This record gives sequence, structure tokens and C-alpha cells, in this order.
Amino acid sequence: MKRILLLAGFLFLNLTSLHSQPAIDPVDMSKARRLMERRQRGEALSAEETAYLERARAERRTQQGNPAPATGAATEIDWDKARALRQRSQRGDKLSPEEDAYLKRALAARNAGARGAPGVGGAARPANQRKAPERLTPLTDMSANDRYEGEDGGLYGGGHNTLPEAHRITAETELAKIRPLNADGEPDESGVIGFVSISMSNATQEFSRFKQVADQSPLKSSKVAIVDCAQGGQAMAEWVPADGRPWEEARRRLAAAKVSPRQVQVAWIKLANKAPAGSLEDHGRKLERDTLAVLHNAKAQFPNLRIVYLGSRIYGGNATGALNPEPYAYESAFAARWLIQRQMKGDPELALVKSPFLLWGPYLWADGPQGRKIDPLVWERADFAGDGVHPSNSGRQKVAELLLRFLTSDPLAKTWFAK
Repeated sequence: MKRILLLAGFLFLNLTSLHSQPAIDPVDMSKARRLMERRQRGEALSAEETAYLERARAERRTQQGNPAPATGAATEIDWDKARALRQRSQRGDKLSPEEDAYLKRALAARNAGARGAPGVGGAARPANQRKAPERLTPLTDMSANDRYEGEDGGLYGGGHNTLPEAHRITAETELAKIRPLNADGEPDESGVIGFVSISMSNATQEFSRFKQVADQSPLKSSKVAIVDCAQGGQAMAEWVPADGRPWEEARRRLAAAKVSPRQVQVAWIKLANKAPAGSLEDHGRKLERDTLAVLHNAKAQFPNLRIVYLGSRIYGGNATGALNPEPYAYESAFAARWLIQRQMKGDPELALVKSPFLLWGPYLWADGPQGRKIDPLVWERADFAGDGVHPSNSGRQKVAELLLRFLTSDPLAKTWFAK
């Protein structure tokens, strides 16, 4: 009897202890998503934020019915965490002994071909991805007589890198309508000119750096409010649904910046889709179709959107996975050019009631360290993160400076952007 009473008392104390434990708040997946996007942009998370993100990932695995990885297995590696550590290391940040050991283990697992270890979100290159030619010529260096997959050179075709006269006149008309607006979209000198980005991880890494640089520049007008709406993992295809999550997040970011959708008048869209494959006609036309849908959505979301500057990818010759290697990074420029050419020819799908006016922003592609003729831009290996696709700190800075130089020197762009 005494033993029974002791056992009962022991159970009672344990049950009381369990019930007295503080409740753990449920994971806020929206918060976790924002933390993930910050990490993808290369920002360092605090210990508490990293722990929260890990808890969210574990809960998501549980909800999806995936067991936790076995201790010590290669699949235990958090590749997002490893990528962030690699980016910090490349920036010159000193890693702790634990972080350095984690990064070395991740690199060893990747080199051994561990599942899910592409470097950044890609897999081994599939058979339907073409290999790049030995040499690719920047679009700006190609003449009217040059040909790539049947396409001639120049940003606007025919070997021309400058805006055709008729298109320039229409551009001036649209640009003249850009002025500070209040939250209701009415002209107001105390209002702002909203300038947003729309695209994927490369774009948010580059545009967030551009915002830092531009907001500190004495050349930028104080009326221009820059808001980075590009998001990690959200390429053109993910922006196609008008009610998709990227648009919801874009509205949240605008609200946080105290910019209303009716104040957005200019956007920068960087064209890309994940793991393109096949010929230029195959993946390029899909990218064109997806971007057209994004343009329609953007015009509906932002009723006063006047101008969209299109951009293609940076150099992809160092890519280690399938995310966007060459020649696909290079070929994204043709999808941008096709859309501009269609608008110049009066395509009703790109009429200004359905679409903003399209112009080239800065052309970002150069043939790696070989560069290009139009300017001194080169892309060194150090300008990229470990996967060879996403920009490193120096790569982001290059794009930020290209954007700022374009917006403060281009005769049309500086009419609304420059002080």
C-alpha cells in the first residue's frame, strides 16, 4: 500500500509539473516568411529570430507529414542557414567556431551530392537544360546583322540601343503625368511618387541595396518613395495569379512604408523564371507570357502605374545548379525586348488601358570577366554567392549603382527621379 501511495504521489507531481509549464505560442507563418525573406536578402538574423525560423520549419515539416531528419544525416542541414553563413563569410564577417563548422559540413555535404544541396534552391542541372555556347555576345554589342537563335541585336532590335522616336514621344507623354500623389491618388505636392520592384530573390537583394544607396544620394528627389516589393522565391510565374501571395505581400510592404497602391507610378521588373529549360522559343515565350500577365496585374493593383522599366538577369556563367544558368540568364533579355517591341507595334494586350508603358531599365548582363563594349561592367566570381546565381555583397552593389546611374542620367528617367 505504501508503494502504491508513493507511486500515486509521484505521478501527481509530474502531472502538476506538466500542466504548470508555460504554453508555447503558435508559430506565425507570416512572421516566419518575413524572416526567411530577410535571410534570403543576406540580412543577419538574431539568435531569437533564427530559433523562431527553425521552429516554423519544423512545424511545417510536421504539418506536411515529413519526419524530422535523422541526427547526423546530410538531410539535417538547413541549406538556407548554410547559404546565409556563406554570404556572411564572403562579406568578410567573422563566423563563430560553431558557424564555421556548420558551413564546412554543409559544403562537404553539397560536394558529396547530398539531396537538396544545390547551393541555393536548385538541383543538379537536368538534361533538358541546354549548355551555353562558348561565347555569348551582350545584346547591346550585337548589330542588326548579328544573329542569336534568329534574333538580331540591340535593346530595341535592329542593332539599336536607343529608344525609337515614336516610342520616345509616347514615353514623354506618360512621364509628364508622373507627379506627387496623395494616398487617394490625387495630385498633391506634399504627396509621393511610389517606385516599386516586382520579381524574385535576385531582385529583392539588388533593389533593397539600391534603396539604401538611393535614399542616401543627394541626386534623388525627396518626392520619390522607394519600396522593395520583390520577394525571394517569387519569379514571374508566381506573380501570375492576380490573387497570389506575392501581391498580398507587396501590399503589406507598401502599407508598412506608408505608400498607398494609388501612389505607385513606376516599377522595375526583372524578368526570370525558375529552372528554365528547352530552347529560347520554349522558355523565352513562357517568360514573355508570364510577364505580360504580371504587367496586367500590376496595372490593376496600381491604377496610376505609368512606367515599368524592364530588366533581364545578371551573368549566370558561374551557376552550379538548375536555377538559372547560362544561356538562360542571357536569354531573359529577349523576353523583355519582345514585350517592348509588341507595345511599339500597337499590340492591344499592351495598350495603356491594360498595361503600363514599357521601357528598358539598365541592361545588367555582361559576359563575366570579359565584360562588354558599351561600358566597363564585368562580373567576377566574387560578385556571386556560393551558388553562382545570387549576387554577393559586391554584386548587389554593382546593380544598385547601375540603377542609380541610369535613373539620374537617362534623359527620360531623371525627369521624375532626380532632384
